[in-house]
Amino acid sequence: MATILPRAAKQVRHIETQLLSQVSRWGYDEIILPTFEYLDVLAPGLEAELLETCYQFIDRTTGRTLLLRPDATAQVARTMAMGLTGGTLPQRLSYRTSVFRYEPEHAGRGREIFQVGAELVGAGDVAADCEVISLLIQCLQAIGLRSFTIALGHVGFIKGLLVRSGLSASGRKRAEQAAAKKDLPRLEEVLAGERIARSAARAIREAPELTGQEEVLERGRVLAGGEPTLLAPLERLAQLYHLLCAAGHRDALLLDLGEFRGFDYYDGVVFDVFAPGVGAELGGGGRYDHLIGRFGRDLPSTGFALDVDRLFRAVEFPEDGQDGARIDYLVAGPRRAVRRVIEIADELRRGRCRVVQHTVTGGDHTLLANALAAGRAQGAAALIVVGAPGTGADHVGVFDGLCAQDVGRRNGRIRRPEMKKVAISALVSQMGRFRRRAKERS
Repeated sequence: MATILPRAAKQVRHIETQLLSQVSRWGYDEIILPTFEYLDVLAPGLEAELLETCYQFIDRTTGRTLLLRPDATAQVARTMAMGLTGGTLPQRLSYRTSVFRYEPEHAGRGREIFQVGAELVGAGDVAADCEVISLLIQCLQAIGLRSFTIALGHVGFIKGLLVRSGLSASGRKRAEQAAAKKDLPRLEEVLAGERIARSAARAIREAPELTGQEEVLERGRVLAGGEPTLLAPLERLAQLYHLLCAAGHRDALLLDLGEFRGFDYYDGVVFDVFAPGVGAELGGGGRYDHLIGRFGRDLPSTGFALDVDRLFRAVEFPEDGQDGARIDYLVAGPRRAVRRVIEIADELRRGRCRVVQHTVTGGDHTLLANALAAGRAQGAAALIVVGAPGTGADHVGVFDGLCAQDVGRRNGRIRRPEMKKVAISALVSQMGRFRRRAKERS
């Protein structure tokens, strides 16, 4: 569980804000989920393998077992089943949260996973699948991700192949786990351990490698052999693929008939997101029409979650020194003027500026030099000096463009920018004009 330092935290929050703004524009309302739940309440929505990776502890008051949330979708399902969000359907919900799962040392990911997600509850048609995936694509574009692929499949197809093969219940479960991880040697081992027809085993082996565009659907129909339980998932997938292509998303799509997410509550269209340079999925989701039914009545639902940490690694941010000032203004002055420094800083903050106040040491001959050094160290766009030499009691010294490129060097020394004398009574309006000029320059 990592500590995220200031610069990275700013970039992570920027990603989260962009994602939440995007889903809000599509009509999704944010829900804030509890950090821990009673195990017996949430357990119906969690599979056994996920429960094994939960952090569990005892409630000192009741003696019941609590767990840190391992999955946000199960919490949304429980909330919907309890009717806490009202009875109108469909409902569109979003969240920004962390999930906690035990991972072995050196497993390649943290145990606290930052997520932003969206859930569309109460809509079961292919248009709902299209909406969620289109929203996902626009979210990725909104944060500046230039290249990504959405692997699109349907769990009904490969599950149907496993059922048709005659594998035992435990064999099907092991095969599902192997298929979800694309672990072909493990899948081969499972198939070899049970006596099933060669043709059935051949189809199961082939499915995880059937990736591409529309041609894989045709091959899937051949493997289906006319069976309705296998053709229906392919038809739903084809309808969705054509809708997404008509919406202009063809280049981002990859059909994958072996796509099989690692949560057993998915029972329809599923998808994962991949990007160059990141060795794991950035997120994904799919349809879970029967998950809410584990807590109450079934409601057709679909959604996605994105791993913010992996998005952070996939998105290109400006290099240090190229992303502008850290704060708008540094208001500095000697100890004798600290009251006036506080008043000016508060007034600028009321104008929604980011302001840091600073006490400067030294006499008149070093006051400006020390204030300028503090302004540059703080990354201020502008410096306001109270008690600057030659300003008097009713004026301050202002240095514009402190971080601008035109403040260069002469003879190896940093050039001091020009100080402007500004009346305190006119300071806020003057600073407003400065901010507008700065935005125009940028």
